[in-house]
Amino acid sequence: MKPSVLLLAAAIASSAALAAGADRPNVLWITSEDNGPHLGCYGDKYADTPNLDRLAARGVIYRNAWSNAPVCAPARTTIISGLYPPSTGSEHMRSSAPLPPHMKMYPQYLREAGYYCTNNSKEDYNLEKPGRIWDESSGQAHWRNRRPDQPFFAIFNFTVTHESQVRKRPHKAVHDPARVALPAYHPDTPEVRRDWAQYHDKITEMDRLAGKVLQELDDDGLAGETIVFYYGDHGPGMPRSKRWPYNSGLRVPMIVSIPAKWRHLAPPDYNPGGSSDRLVGFIDLAPTLLSLAGIEPPDFMQGHAFLGKSCQPGPQYLFGFRGRMDERCDMVRTVGDGRYVYLKHYMPHKIYGQHIAYMFETPTTRVWKRLYDEGKLKPPMTGFWQTKPAEELYDLQNDPHEVKNLADSPRHQEVLSRMRAAHRDWVFRIRDLGFLPEGEIHARDPGATPYEMGHDPAKYPLTKIFAAAQAASSLKSEDLPKLLEALADGDSAVRYWGAMGLLIRQADGVAAGRAALDKALSDSSPYVRIVTAEALGRYGTQREAARALGALITLASVEENSVYVALAALSAIDDLDTRARSARAEIAGLPVKAKNMPNRMGGYLERLIGKTLGDLAP
Repeated sequence: MKPSVLLLAAAIASSAALAAGADRPNVLWITSEDNGPHLGCYGDKYADTPNLDRLAARGVIYRNAWSNAPVCAPARTTIISGLYPPSTGSEHMRSSAPLPPHMKMYPQYLREAGYYCTNNSKEDYNLEKPGRIWDESSGQAHWRNRRPDQPFFAIFNFTVTHESQVRKRPHKAVHDPARVALPAYHPDTPEVRRDWAQYHDKITEMDRLAGKVLQELDDDGLAGETIVFYYGDHGPGMPRSKRWPYNSGLRVPMIVSIPAKWRHLAPPDYNPGGSSDRLVGFIDLAPTLLSLAGIEPPDFMQGHAFLGKSCQPGPQYLFGFRGRMDERCDMVRTVGDGRYVYLKHYMPHKIYGQHIAYMFETPTTRVWKRLYDEGKLKPPMTGFWQTKPAEELYDLQNDPHEVKNLADSPRHQEVLSRMRAAHRDWVFRIRDLGFLPEGEIHARDPGATPYEMGHDPAKYPLTKIFAAAQAASSLKSEDLPKLLEALADGDSAVRYWGAMGLLIRQADGVAAGRAALDKALSDSSPYVRIVTAEALGRYGTQREAARALGALITLASVEENSVYVALAALSAIDDLDTRARSARAEIAGLPVKAKNMPNRMGGYLERLIGKTLGDLAP
């Protein structure tokens, strides 16, 4: 085809897209990082947020909004795809997975409909981009760069509230640290008060930036044409909020302001200056945005539109998740119904506050851990540095700080049972891939995307894998026979959970499964071998521990194994504590980079090796 013909075809397509976008609302998203609903409009009297408070006065605040993930990359992955990351293999911090070929990210649907889509400027997705996503994604991206009369969707993301800025020094406090209302689980020290006060200072700075963008919208004469959202990307960047799927880590502020021209796109209960108790998650943002633009959300999206032509009734539950956080593996699933919050721990043998190098840069983290080690804390301030129960249940109405676990309360067994059922239903509805070791998510079926593999029962027998994981994490001694049976199963993930269950039960598990573990140390799956070696290394005899340590050193070499295997093996070595001291030289010589290592995981191996060597220093 001649170039002139191609140019004409492109012009016709562009004109058609613009025509399709005519008489559709502009949408502006103002987002901020690492902050919960600590705003004046949410009733926080310590807050100073006049611009967002004015936005709320002409809009609606959502009181039950969750980010679904308590950390940025998985949370943003949820938004951009309209899919729960555990269903796409993208739940782990700074991971990367492809989408199936028939799926697109929501800006692509908007651009096809004639929208000018800009992102200013953070992306941080755990999914590979299926083609061009944005018209512009940079620090210069702005609706002002669009064609005349073209509808726009624009994001302005502010990082001033990020965890790294809350601990940045020097800083002159504006909010008085003496007036901070501390959560019940944090110790009352000058360091903790200073961090929380600086957090509020940064929210005030963010509010000014939000006000600047809103003023630009007004200056351009677009306020009456534009639906405005404001939300935070997950809870505060403080320990036991960020990275943790409690309500404190998942709940975010969300304000939506719809001008009179587009009020017909609001639900009947939309009341300017009021609030909504509807359960809203980041999983709902993509279908809601498409609905506002008059686009039918694709069937693969897993959320519910809460505005626009395709608005749906609100869900009964919200769902959250925690996978690997930087260099540390974990698996937690959360269910909320607006009042109760349920957590299911699949690795209860790991402490809540595993050492994550980036988290320990915050003064609150360090002083909290030091006081715990010195024996100067009492519950509920001690729990973060201890191992976890199998389940947690909290009543936000009576316990907003989530410190009184009701999982064993006779009066709450009906609630517990209901939340368990909701968790199970969600796992099977989305085909949760988190029950696989991270490397298996990508390698179990190299010819398919993780999502496609997960939806094939022959390739991903979730029913028996889920049953093995339940037995492993139950902490019940009567489930030991199930674990020994799982260790003999033909599926590597079932065997993985069999070994995990014995590790979770510590010395009792090793004593009951010693013969099975001895055999599993030669398993074809490196992940089974790693969990087995950790169990024998920590709770076996000195001879068993020496053999296990040798196996882990071999598996920790990223030159011989994938980064996922090496990361898991290094974490296990670190958990051996002094039993790994004899291998200090070998640990120091382990490689930290490899050609096949994803860029997004750079630094994790080096951090683990450094932490382990520091702990083993003479």
